[in-house]
Amino acid sequence: MMTTDATPADATEPEQARTARPGRRTSPGRVLAWAVMILFLLFSLFPFYWMLRTALSSNNELYAGAESWLPVGFDTGGFERVFGLQTGEEALAAGGSGQSLNFFLYLRNSVVVALLITVGQTFFSAMAAYAFSRLQWRGRDFVFALFLGGLMVPLIFTFLPNFVLIKQLGLVDTLLGIALPSMLMAPFAVFFLRQFFLNIPREVEEAALIDGASKVKVFFTLILPMSSAPVATLAVLTFITAWNDYFWPLMVSYTDSSRVLTVALGVFRAQTPQTGPDWSGLMAATLVAALPMLLLFLVFARRIINSIGFSGIK
Repeated sequence: MMTTDATPADATEPEQARTARPGRRTSPGRVLAWAVMILFLLFSLFPFYWMLRTALSSNNELYAGAESWLPVGFDTGGFERVFGLQTGEEALAAGGSGQSLNFFLYLRNSVVVALLITVGQTFFSAMAAYAFSRLQWRGRDFVFALFLGGLMVPLIFTFLPNFVLIKQLGLVDTLLGIALPSMLMAPFAVFFLRQFFLNIPREVEEAALIDGASKVKVFFTLILPMSSAPVATLAVLTFITAWNDYFWPLMVSYTDSSRVLTVALGVFRAQTPQTGPDWSGLMAATLVAALPMLLLFLVFARRIINSIGFSGIK
């Protein structure tokens, strides 16, 4: 009597044949790529680790253990001096300058200035980009080329005329005086948004105009919502640039009422005690000042990547 084998063909398939199927195979190229990426990641994160290591070190023992990879004489005094939790005598005893750092005031000033510049520059640059990309008017391309010529003007050349203007307006030593020169438009921002606006199909805009919408309504209800990704990307880049700006706020602000965090760190560095610079306090202040930028990237990193890689109109 003949018997039939009901075993499926896949069950009797040799193990070697199954393992030969294409899948997630580990190749030398993949291993090398991951090794290079991890190496670059370590190089990128090492400065933050070294700042944290120095901030958690004792200022009096820091020079003796300069070769140590771990905090030398673990101490949180650097952060306490930054947040004003130490008296002048305690700061001097810990190797600090004894001068208080009004960190939260400087942090508030930096946030206000960065927000003013980000909101103003993004909004006005979007309107200018819409005018250069969608509106038809005589001399548009010539004016745009002239406007892009501003990219070739070094920023240092604009400091003196901007300072004279701010002084004549009576805005020296004010937060508005720091933010005003960068609040209106920037050539790069206009160029960046214009290139995206040009890719929006004109049929969509024409349909809205036929339905009775004005150019202003089209801009606010159609163009901006469709361009949310590049606008958000530009806003993040503008905020980071405004947050890290140093020379212009140094020229305009003279008192604590308008001093931003970057300038305050320079002043804190200049307050050198007899034992040397307060490295632990300076690194603690620098690390805390960098936290908003790190949080900003954590929140908007995926959106920025999507806006760069998938900027097509759906």
